[in-house]
Amino acid sequence: MRNVDEKTVEGFGKEWSWCDQTPLSADELERQFAAYFSVFPWDRIPPDAEGFDAGCGSGRWAQKVAPRVGRLHCVDASAEALDVARKKLARLGNCAFHHASLADMPFSDGSMDFGYALGVLHHLPDTAAGIAACTRKLKLGAPFLVYIYYAFDSRPAWFRALWHVSDAMRGIICRLPGRTRLWVTWPIAAFVYWPLARVALLLERLGLGVEVIPLSAYRNKSFYSMRTDALDRFGTRLEKRFTADQIHRMMTEARLENIRFSDGVPYWCAVGFVAPRSK
Repeated sequence: MRNVDEKTVEGFGKEWSWCDQTPLSADELERQFAAYFSVFPWDRIPPDAEGFDAGCGSGRWAQKVAPRVGRLHCVDASAEALDVARKKLARLGNCAFHHASLADMPFSDGSMDFGYALGVLHHLPDTAAGIAACTRKLKLGAPFLVYIYYAFDSRPAWFRALWHVSDAMRGIICRLPGRTRLWVTWPIAAFVYWPLARVALLLERLGLGVEVIPLSAYRNKSFYSMRTDALDRFGTRLEKRFTADQIHRMMTEARLENIRFSDGVPYWCAVGFVAPRSK
């Protein structure tokens, strides 16, 4: 079983070919990378570590990880997305590319020093099975980093109600043909994401708290990031959300221990370490 939704895979292939992240400034990319990898234990992997990027997409994270390790396997179920990553990472000599689902990653169980899956697992039909497929490839004690969409468990009821409205919109937009999704979601970025993000930025500069403002996480991001994420958010067929407790339970069931969640956005990023098999 490949554990993929073909329409979702096709959509991400188009997304990364349209929005390959090349226009991101080095500073913005570094800030995003630092946020997603804030809990990753770089000191726990060897200098020549071999690991994998599960669902590498455009390769934006791989381009930051590869120079820090010995070998990085970039895996994606979309051949179109993998072509984008291959071009982005062409100057790096330590990346291997695999057109495969997470269930079919072509390396031996227990062979990898680290792994990560950022923004991927919540788009699988079976998220728990996706986590387990990744951890099977890791050595005992190896870290596995995830970013899985949160179920707004840290937000008030009105915030969750707004999400339900937006999710109803996603259910319509994600079924639009081809580039129509692109042209529909860019105005959402311009007239929803950008105003709310800039209001949050202004209020923050005035010394006020802004965490409760929807999309405040974009206050220091470029419009390019906003329009890419709007396409991602509203143009994707399959999306699931989980509470921190649910994520912790899935990670534990996949033989991960000493699980740690990041304290800030994006929610939820978490890392765990492969535990010995139970007797």
